[in-house]
Amino acid sequence: MTGRVGSGLLALPYGVWLLAAFAAPLGAVALLSVQQTGGMFDPILLVPSTEQYVELVGDRFYMRVFLNTLLLGVGVATACAVLGYPLALWLTRLPPRWKPLGFAIVLVPLLTNVVVRSLGIILLLAPRGIVASLAVELGLPRPDLLFGWFAVGLALTQVFLPFMVLALYDVLEGQEKRLDEAATSLGAGPAMRFFRVVLPLSLPGLRAGLVITFLLASESYVSAALVGGRKVLVSGMIVLKEGIEVMNYPLASALAMLMLFAGVLATFLIGRAIALLTPWIPGRPPLPRLRLPPALRRALVAVAEALAPIVSRLLLAIAILLLVFPLLLVAVASVNDSPQATVAQFVGFTLKWYALILENPRYLEDAWTSLQLALCAVAIALAISLPAAFALVRGGFAGREALGALYVLPLALPGIAIGLGMLRLLQWFNMVPPFLGILAVHVVLIAPFMLMLLRASVAQLDRSLEEAAGGLGATPARVFRRVILPQLGPGIGVACVIGFLNSFGEVTVTAFLTTARMQTLPVRIYAEATFSLENTVNAISTIFILVTIALLLLVNRLMPLDRVWRR
Repeated sequence: MTGRVGSGLLALPYGVWLLAAFAAPLGAVALLSVQQTGGMFDPILLVPSTEQYVELVGDRFYMRVFLNTLLLGVGVATACAVLGYPLALWLTRLPPRWKPLGFAIVLVPLLTNVVVRSLGIILLLAPRGIVASLAVELGLPRPDLLFGWFAVGLALTQVFLPFMVLALYDVLEGQEKRLDEAATSLGAGPAMRFFRVVLPLSLPGLRAGLVITFLLASESYVSAALVGGRKVLVSGMIVLKEGIEVMNYPLASALAMLMLFAGVLATFLIGRAIALLTPWIPGRPPLPRLRLPPALRRALVAVAEALAPIVSRLLLAIAILLLVFPLLLVAVASVNDSPQATVAQFVGFTLKWYALILENPRYLEDAWTSLQLALCAVAIALAISLPAAFALVRGGFAGREALGALYVLPLALPGIAIGLGMLRLLQWFNMVPPFLGILAVHVVLIAPFMLMLLRASVAQLDRSLEEAAGGLGATPARVFRRVILPQLGPGIGVACVIGFLNSFGEVTVTAFLTTARMQTLPVRIYAEATFSLENTVNAISTIFILVTIALLLLVNRLMPLDRVWRR
């Protein structure tokens, strides 16, 4: 009993931090959403009111923005699934020595700041950018693609496609290869093998990918603000405006809660739809089958088999180009002798934008703030995640798996709700420095990633070595220092690098909490990309990309990238 209690106590610091920096802000948002009045200094009433929700539902403008945001999330999730399958299948078929490079194509965009990737899409779709110039060369009219729903959808697809690829890769890599070989030996072509073998067996991964991409796309506002200009409005932008500019916290909180409810409902509906597509599982009703005339069916199968190789290669090329090409455009633009960041035409080579970064004290101060924030967040997240990982892997207490799911819950809930709630808490408890408020939220955002990576590392420890050391008289502290830590070293290093990149580049939640006196570098370049277009933005963005690549090379030396994300 003592051992069970002790192992449960290891998970306590993580839980306490979630209560203070996740549950408390979320509770504040829920409380504010049921207030009658929206004044900043109005007292909190404990009698709930539906006034804010009635105003939202009854206002056509708010409902149109809300529904458009949900449709945008559906479209992005669908596009990610269509592009994600060819890329995930390609990763599973790469030779072992090439898999780290394949994963780098996915992970570099994933861990690069969202502002950087949005700038790349702007350069891609600019009036005189690559796409427009190619259309003119083909004799087509110059397209106007920027600052619209298509541009925002493309930007969000580029941002969240890696999540879909990684979710699909996990299940596709674990599939029994002999099933595909058996289908081939029975005469099934590529299309039939995909729809009859690969797709049904990968539905759990598809469900996870759809849920993640929908939730993230429906709460995102950074890409919409940059790529959509002033023509595209999403719910996150309304929450930011009502909460920071207008200071109507009850209305902003009610909209944030509506987004949360929509996310929960979407998660349920996606799970239900996937369940209906798996009738072979006991207890699930069979789907009605569409019966076609044999001749028509054979013709459709023949067309599908003929088009499958072409379509799959085309989608794979589009997916890789979408992930990598915008980042290359940002790097090229950073040495372009053009005063505007969104000019895609190359005028001439220059390094003056990098020199201007070093001459501007604001960039250096903000970079130092971001570095301090990321390092502190990683240190705290490691301190609470490592004991929690041991508790979840080796603990014998009841409800261990449920606790593990609870500890990664921040990944599934809207970050803007957490940011709005923490903003209000910092205003109520104004003695708390803003840096500590941002730090608390950053720990919540990166700790689940680090916990999952560390949990896998702890599960792979060789316990026989610990038993042998204990049998030779080593104290528990010495066993931990001399036996456990050397085995955990690579896993800890990988978790810290991933946590650092996520914290250093975070902007969606941090934008709620920064002040005029304290701002992070990602929020700075987001603000400058929104209101001014000097090319220093691309130079800073290129530095972000290079730092990400360098740290991923370090991760790959500690542990191959494909092994990192199979955890």
